[in-house]
Amino acid sequence: MRIVQLANLYSPVSGGLRTAVDELGRGYAKAGHERFLVLPGPGRSRRETESGTVITVPGPSVAPGYRLVLDPRPVLRALAEIGPDSVEVSDKATLTVAGRWARRRGIRSVLFSHERLDAILAPRVPSWVALDKGADLWNRRLAGAFDTVVATSEFSAAEFRRIGAPSVALVPLGVDLDTFRPRPTPPHEGVRLVLLGRLSKEKHPGLALAALRELLAQGHDARLDVIGDGALGPAMRRASKGLPVEFHGHLGVRAEVARLLATADVALATCPVESFGLAVLEALACGTPVVCADSGATPELMAPGAGEAVPAHGAAFAAAVARLLAVPAAQRRAAARAQAERYPWKTAVRGLLDVHGGGGD
Repeated sequence: MRIVQLANLYSPVSGGLRTAVDELGRGYAKAGHERFLVLPGPGRSRRETESGTVITVPGPSVAPGYRLVLDPRPVLRALAEIGPDSVEVSDKATLTVAGRWARRRGIRSVLFSHERLDAILAPRVPSWVALDKGADLWNRRLAGAFDTVVATSEFSAAEFRRIGAPSVALVPLGVDLDTFRPRPTPPHEGVRLVLLGRLSKEKHPGLALAALRELLAQGHDARLDVIGDGALGPAMRRASKGLPVEFHGHLGVRAEVARLLATADVALATCPVESFGLAVLEALACGTPVVCADSGATPELMAPGAGEAVPAHGAAFAAAVARLLAVPAAQRRAAARAQAERYPWKTAVRGLLDVHGGGGD
């Protein structure tokens, strides 16, 4: 089967979207399918990789490291040249025309819903705006354009189920259990916390600083490693002045991210609107338990002993950290790893191939 993946805002710093697209694409190729990836770039290009063909079409830069297709016609021309059996769209904006293009030609189409519209827009619009109504109108249009909508969590699927979308498939993402794994760590004093993610408004990274302050006020010898960067990076650095915090910025080497996750005692997942929680799963795979916000999709990844979902404020996060630390280290680390092992990428690939109609082992 010939599968084409389309994605906007795919870049070295695009976190979960890039990871998911790449891992699924490798899985499609490994299962014996032809995989094409079409992305925005500075111009038209084509290159062959071990996991398939990568094609770029013109797309202007909209932020450092991010490009967006504004004119979808080059994308549709690329699709016509490829002649796909199924099209997978990781975008809810300019690339959705591919759904109707595919339907007119009897080609299967899949919308991969990486985010929940009402949740992602909430921090960006005035509180009086009726987000549910606007999101529902747009989602009805999307659901009508594609054969199947794929959601990665019950939280993500809810916005399509409330409008009665005819075909919604729940396919959780996975984690690289070889790269993200427990490893021997040198003994250390105090409590080591880690925050992994984009430093942007909807991620609420300041909550990690609030939890750290609370722990310090309670007499804990705690420190925080922050992996990632974003618009709130400068403000976070100013707010952390005088606190034991180290900012590592964006780390392009996944093994280094895994090392920092594995050496932490507890990972903090502050975003209340995650549609899945890849960073949470990566921490768990490293044997590091997680404290997460009790809304969004991340609570769906929790398990007894592996982490806690609590209200999104500093005192609740600090109390949950203390409770986890009261569990013997070997026990909590084993529970975290066992939970992550329920989510290998091969399971996600198999689920998506079922949606595409290609089966999979």
